[in-house]
Amino acid sequence: MTSLHLLRPLARKAVTSSCQRLTRRALSSPSTVIAFPSLAAHQQLRFASSKHPKGFVPPSPDDLEELRERVQEFTRREVTEEVAAAADKKNDFPAELWSKLGEAGFLGITADEDVGGLGLGYQAHCIVMEELSRASGSIALSYAAHSQLCVNQIQLHGTPEQKAKYLPKLTAGQWVGALAMSETGAGSDVVSMRTTAKEATDAQGRHGYVLNGSKMWITNGPYADVVVVYAKTKPDAGSKGMTAFLVDTGSSPGFSCARKLDKMGMRGSPTGELMFENVFVPEDRVLGSLHGATRVLMSGLDLERLVLSAGPLGLMQAAMDVTLPFVHQRKQFGTPVAHFQLVQGKLADMYTKMQASRAYTYTTARQIDETGEIRTQDCAGAILYAAERATECALDSIQLLGGMGYMEEMPASRIMRDAKLYEIGAGTSEVRRMVIGRAFNKEFAHLA
Repeated sequence: MTSLHLLRPLARKAVTSSCQRLTRRALSSPSTVIAFPSLAAHQQLRFASSKHPKGFVPPSPDDLEELRERVQEFTRREVTEEVAAAADKKNDFPAELWSKLGEAGFLGITADEDVGGLGLGYQAHCIVMEELSRASGSIALSYAAHSQLCVNQIQLHGTPEQKAKYLPKLTAGQWVGALAMSETGAGSDVVSMRTTAKEATDAQGRHGYVLNGSKMWITNGPYADVVVVYAKTKPDAGSKGMTAFLVDTGSSPGFSCARKLDKMGMRGSPTGELMFENVFVPEDRVLGSLHGATRVLMSGLDLERLVLSAGPLGLMQAAMDVTLPFVHQRKQFGTPVAHFQLVQGKLADMYTKMQASRAYTYTTARQIDETGEIRTQDCAGAILYAAERATECALDSIQLLGGMGYMEEMPASRIMRDAKLYEIGAGTSEVRRMVIGRAFNKEFAHLA
């Protein structure tokens, strides 16, 4: 059984193997020893990144392959086709999976070990996201909202006290996490949000803030125990007047989930509309700095796009998994349809799109793990490309399955409905293209 106890040695092995590689280099080059008298110092110099957990060292390809095998083992056992289909039909997440994901160690991939995490990086996070998505796109989406949008934001910006309070329960799956930013009138235009947070003192004399407003399309919202909430603390200051707060939903009078939304796809990932009516939040629950939510948001947005880009990879692989056996078994005119050239053309296109998308995502993740450099245009580009290709592959899968592809007893419909979300959620394809263009404008501003 894949468990946290099995994955912790894997995380430590990544550190050990990297140290061994550095040692061999140092011994083979006297100048290297002079330049880096301390191996630990050299390791920290090369791999230190404010976006990674303490003591992080990039895992080797063998380590990553072993992790992938562990995740596949988990999904074969816990996220079967029956589980994925039931989540879609019921429009609900299988609640028992949270503790199982926590026990497996997947909920704290990028969190420090001393708060229950594995201390791994973004290549590892993408692998878990891809393999979970291959089994169920919606279960993986809720996983990402929890592990990336909530856990990783607290990991990156939380105080030691906040990390100690929230991360152990979140990484264990005892609590469910979410992030609440979007509103009905503020999706990609975050600054136009209307939710406010005003300074106040509660009945116990604690200083803090009172939140009022609503949030829409919040993944995990109906069941979240901890929500990272964005609100305006200086309504007239634009992007410099927003603050991120940690809201404990179970102990915050005035908080409620107004409704659970009924979606076209990603139905196993609960989505809700959240209400904040005079919700008091103590000042020690400010995430990051006061009025500094833009920094919290933007620093995590590139990483969010990167990790989410692995979702479409899993969905493309799922489409291949259902299509390839079918077209080799299905015969027309006495011949397997996979032998027809037009069918072969579609299969070739599906495979090439999947592999190209996978290469882009993992190249970007590897660069972040190995250099600490985060390129906005590549994080946006990876999810832009993978999301659109996933929808195309899902539609081709339905076409190749013919009449059976249109039947709900086959997973192709679910894969297609799930894939479409990635062209809309976490920033639409149009916004991603704008982000890439603006990154170029910033890079070449000196030529204007």
